Order: sequence, then C-alpha cells, then structure tokens
Amino acid sequence: MAAVDFFYEFASTYSYPAAMRVEEVAGKAGVTVRWRPFLLGPIFAEAGWTTSPFNLIPAKGRYMWRDLERISETMGLPFQKPDPFPQSSLTAARIATSLPDDGTRATFSRALYRFEFGEGLSIADPEVLGRALTAAGVEPATTLIAAGSDGVKQALRATTEEAKTKGLFGAPSLVTADGELFWGNDRIEEAVAWARKAGPD
Repeated sequence: MAAVDFFYEFASTYSYPAAMRVEEVAGKAGVTVRWRPFLLGPIFAEAGWTTSPFNLIPAKGRYMWRDLERISETMGLPFQKPDPFPQSSLTAARIATSLPDDGTRATFSRALYRFEFGEGLSIADPEVLGRALTAAGVEPATTLIAAGSDGVKQALRATTEEAKTKGLFGAPSLVTADGELFWGNDRIEEAVAWARKAGPD
C-alpha cells in the first residue's frame, strides 16, 4: 500500500488542522499515514532563528493567526491562541515518539493539538499531557517516565536529523516514498495524490 510520512511539530500552528484531516484525506485515497513527530527548533537554529518566523516577522504572524482562525472555523475546529507562542514541545514530541504508530500516536497527537490550539493550554504542562494520553487510552504516569529514556531521546533526534536530510524547513511536511516533499496543510491532497502515484516503499 502507498504511504506518506507526515512530519509534524507540536508547536506548529498549521500542523493543528493538518493533523485533524490528514488521515481522512489519505484514507479515502487508500494511502497509509506514518506519523513522524520531530523538532523544528534545531532546524530554525541552523538558520540563525531563536523563535518562530511568525514572531520574527510581525505582519506574517498577524496573518497566520487570522488565517488559522478562518481555517479552524471552516473545519469546525475550536480555536484559541496559546500563550506563550511557540510552546515548548520537547516533552510532547518525546511522548509521541514513544507511542506506537498504530493509531495511538495519532490519537494522542490530535488530542494534544486540540488542547493547545483549541483551548489555548500549555503542552508543556504534565496534566495536559496526561489528559491527551488518557484520551489515547494510554496510562500517563508510566508513559511519561518511558518518554524520558535515552532510547526515545535518540529516536527523536534521529527523526529530526532525517527531516533535515529530506530538506524539511517547516511543518507540517509530507514526504512520499520517492522523496517528494510537500509543505503545509494546504498541500495534503497533492501529497496524497503523489503518494498513490509513487506507490509503496
């Protein structure tokens, strides 16, 4: 079966609507989604950025927040701007990395995005992370401990390095079996169509 790698960053605004619809779009086309949490911080740092480009360019930031509000309204998603922005996403990414990609990782990720951009909550808050894990049917305490293991830390670093190698510069990004890169929530349909053409890995 054709597949597409869905690279997402929990602090990424447009990853919110993308995470909520990528499975539906791909499923209708018979394409499998592989959920790949990674960190944008190291990639931004190589560009000399210490924060989100939406903060570095105020006009771009104002546009993005209004755009995300419109997208959320159109999709019927709740929306509330989190403060501060960007959120610290390291622990969330480690937790997602530690979860199996059998639907559990996706369910946790969608729940956490709703808390972050739907309710404006902090994804660095252990209680919020625990609520997202519970929503995914996972026991929070043991998962939080496992997410801090060296193996998980190394796996997340490896995924972030892989993202760099594939040329990722933002999130969400989708990569097909033949290495084609598609960036943005508005490129999901194109990525899925290309994945079908590219075929299985």
